[in-house]
Amino acid sequence: MRVENSFIGVDGVGEKTERSIWEQGITHWDAFEPGIVGGKRGDRIQQFIHEGRDRLDAADVRYFDRQFPNSEQWRLYETFRDRACFFDIETTGLDEHRNQVTTVSLHQAGETETLVAGDDLTAGNLQAAFADADLLVTFNGKRFDVPFLEANFDVDLDRPHLDLMYTCKQVGLSGGLKQIERDIGIERDRPDISGKDAVRLWREHEGGRDGALETLVSYNREDTVNLRTLADEVSGTLHDDVFVE
Repeated sequence: MRVENSFIGVDGVGEKTERSIWEQGITHWDAFEPGIVGGKRGDRIQQFIHEGRDRLDAADVRYFDRQFPNSEQWRLYETFRDRACFFDIETTGLDEHRNQVTTVSLHQAGETETLVAGDDLTAGNLQAAFADADLLVTFNGKRFDVPFLEANFDVDLDRPHLDLMYTCKQVGLSGGLKQIERDIGIERDRPDISGKDAVRLWREHEGGRDGALETLVSYNREDTVNLRTLADEVSGTLHDDVFVE
């Protein structure tokens, strides 16, 4: 679903009202007339559409992120997918104030890059990597990846953020990323590696073991690239569940 199909970003328009609009055949801003709902609500919708067109032309993801309820953030994805940054981190533990970020992989505009601690993982490189990211896409990133990066590197990641852990729960998918991947049929090159293994691999790399870093980077990159497949799948399911065409 694109943002132009949505009316729920208007004050006074909830799921029931939006569905009623769709059921009248008004499934896009272009088809809306204020008289369809009448009164001030119709005027507010018309005003939202007018401003929304300008914001859409400006690729203002933040505007729609503010307008839509948290449970409807997935609607940003189809419209702004090309401006999204899918990313995942690996660390030496779970405490952002005591543990270290070891690798950060980012997938955007069809390309994937990985920054590695002790090499090119710096605050400046992170800022540059996220510079063109208007929409962050993660799995549990709001509680884990973002706080870790902000604590370790003092970077500002305050921007629209689609955390797929919560989006998956909306379609009945629960558990960790690997479990959900299995549930929907996403295959991995190394399904035997887990987050605990990522910590072990980093320690082995620090100890000089050949191939440990390469395995860790491969694992981290696969996490990241798979986020796009998961986002496509889950947003498509929600579209089918919610939208009346």
